[in-house]
Amino acid sequence: MRGYPLLFLITLLALLPGIALSDTNSDIFQHYQKLLDRHLVEKTLSGNGLVSAFDYRAALASEGLNQALTEQRETLKAFDPRDLQGQAESVAFWINAYNFFMLDQLLTEQPDGELVSSVWDYGGRVNPFVESVFERTKFVVGGRSYSLNDMEKGILLGEQYADRGWKDARIHFAVNCASVGCPPLRDTIYTAENLESLLVENTRRAFSTARHLQVNGETLYVTELFKWYADDFNEVSNSARAFIRDWADPEVADQVANTSSMEFIDYDWTLNQPASFPELRQQTD
Repeated sequence: MRGYPLLFLITLLALLPGIALSDTNSDIFQHYQKLLDRHLVEKTLSGNGLVSAFDYRAALASEGLNQALTEQRETLKAFDPRDLQGQAESVAFWINAYNFFMLDQLLTEQPDGELVSSVWDYGGRVNPFVESVFERTKFVVGGRSYSLNDMEKGILLGEQYADRGWKDARIHFAVNCASVGCPPLRDTIYTAENLESLLVENTRRAFSTARHLQVNGETLYVTELFKWYADDFNEVSNSARAFIRDWADPEVADQVANTSSMEFIDYDWTLNQPASFPELRQQTD
């Protein structure tokens, strides 16, 4: 009998690594994950690029959608983000929250009963007298209301995370603005365990996708993310070109190194539904 406490201790120690890797995101976002499982389409392009689309119309026609959205909202409303443990779990949480609430907005508010053709249809650019979807302080986490800008710019890319060393420019390739021009929404939620691998993959594959990066002769064409968030990329790599070389596939990095000028690809704000992507139309016809 004397050996049993020692055996128990050894078993517990053996399990600790697995316990340390687990986080709360899988439980908190289980309803969101089910929506991704049912309605998110990913397709690998030549050169290992990536495109994805969410089938909003199929989701709106499905049974149980309102219940799933409500349960996910209630789970986030009741969860205190101060309970998050460490950098990876925290960053993963706020990426998931941003991406879920963007979908939730589109699936719960259709002006005149019609799915919007762009997130700007809610206001902002089209109607400057109405707050854009990014500015609306309506998404509740832990009893506090946040806007999408609060989550992305105030938290993930904000001063507090920067002071902790948690700010990461690759976030721009993880949060999804529900638009064709945005780096793809992924079909799995972010967790502490997969965060780094997904950030690496998202960024690399974006640079292998013509919608986000092209090289024509000595001219480098890049997504307008590099214009709007130049400071984030310069902060970590000193320039957009250096950031791309740091994270792109070697073949793409070599092509970028041989360019001498940079221009921006017009950002396509069309809603990221399957019909908006030529690469996916054959799958929906």
